Amino acid sequence: MYFVGIDISKYKHDCFITTESGHVVCNSFTIKNNHDGFEELLTVLNSLDHQVEIRIGFESTGHYALNLKLFLEKAHYSFMEFNPFLLTQFNKSQSLRRTKTDAIDCASIARWLMTVEYKPHPVGFYHTYSLKSLTRLRDSLVKQRSFYIVKMTNVLDHIFPEFKPFFSNRFSKTALYLLENYRTAEKMAHMNSQSYDNLRRISRGKFTLQKFLKLKELAKNTIGEDNEIFVSQLNSLMALYKQAAQEVESLETQILSLIKEVSPKSLTIPGIGALSAAVIYAEYGDLSKFDSPSQMLSFAGLEPGYYQSGTSEHGGHMVKRGSSHLRFTLMNLCIPLTQYNMIFAEYYVKKRAEGKTHRVACSHLVKKLIRVIFTLEKNDITFDPSKLR
Repeated sequence: MYFVGIDISKYKHDCFITTESGHVVCNSFTIKNNHDGFEELLTVLNSLDHQVEIRIGFESTGHYALNLKLFLEKAHYSFMEFNPFLLTQFNKSQSLRRTKTDAIDCASIARWLMTVEYKPHPVGFYHTYSLKSLTRLRDSLVKQRSFYIVKMTNVLDHIFPEFKPFFSNRFSKTALYLLENYRTAEKMAHMNSQSYDNLRRISRGKFTLQKFLKLKELAKNTIGEDNEIFVSQLNSLMALYKQAAQEVESLETQILSLIKEVSPKSLTIPGIGALSAAVIYAEYGDLSKFDSPSQMLSFAGLEPGYYQSGTSEHGGHMVKRGSSHLRFTLMNLCIPLTQYNMIFAEYYVKKRAEGKTHRVACSHLVKKLIRVIFTLEKNDITFDPSKLR
């Protein structure tokens, strides 16, 4: 059996090949991250005895390894991707020295492969990777959009501090329309009946005439200052916010289209929307690599720490390793699950009655959710509350 360790980097990859007996077939060699480099690696792999299994492994390094993974898949070679933290711990167990080079790392990867169960990456992973890229980009843009909201609030504190409290400290569709079309308190103070008709239409009748008159009065008597610099800042921030919002909407359309094609079983659980299901599917990927719900919990970094030595034994907080995007999504699902799913609502109430705090009860809820998702996907069945216990 051949073990191929590849240390991934941006412009080149370092490779090392050994056998299960420890015989070095190819000492560390470097290939460029381009077509010629990949062909060089393929030549080396093709020169090996193909009657013997070839196991290839490398660390998970984001998008740097994507092209290599696609190349290996097209060449019909399997490969295993793993968390870099595992290799760090393996290296510490092998030596107390702190020497680290790419050549040492690729050899360590090959030797680490000998010690673990080989779980090759699923064929056709590109669809999952696309969905993962889209959901993570959407998350970044949502955070950026929120950043612009904060900055707009800061500017409004100078030019019209009464504006946001009037809208219950929220930027509703009506509030954004006002900022985009009127900008300053002075212009809002001079709004006419046509302005009211537009606002009423935008708000679908929720923005009443009384609110309209109250806003005009606040604008007329504002303590804010109509400063050109602040108005210019608000214009720029509004444009950036609008652009970010449009991009988020465009990404959501693509995500919804992709997740509809996949149609994961988690979508059948009341309380889980398409966007949340997309994150769960994209972050977990192929569930065949998980043997139990506890492994899925660990992957999300939601398992509790545990320490035992001699007579000392105690639990700890969540380890919070693994995918932060997945962990954030799962924890935020607790509220909709308790609102729209009787089974999970009753389970949450039960945990609260046992004296658990809200966050601890939510962590138990997530554990139950993961057990349900594991069962649905493994057995290829839809959610049925009558079968839960």
